[in-house]
Amino acid sequence: MLPDALSGLADQLFEVDVSEATGVARYFGIFHLPTVYLYRDGRFHAELQCAARQEVIRHAVRHLLGAPPQDEPE
Repeated sequence: MLPDALSGLADQLFEVDVSEATGVARYFGIFHLPTVYLYRDGRFHAELQCAARQEVIRHAVRHLLGAPPQDEPE
């Protein structure tokens, strides 16, 4: 669902299996799956937290990417 929901909003979508890339999970402090982080031009914007419905995802992503970048999660 996510690739379709992000169509036209994101140029790239990367999926990381944190059971294989445990360093990524530790680096970002990922404890709950799925976890979606939004980056634009290499800068962190936000963690996507919304209902798993295409129109809700599209609205949330537009809003979050329209805001200034934030510090990456620690």
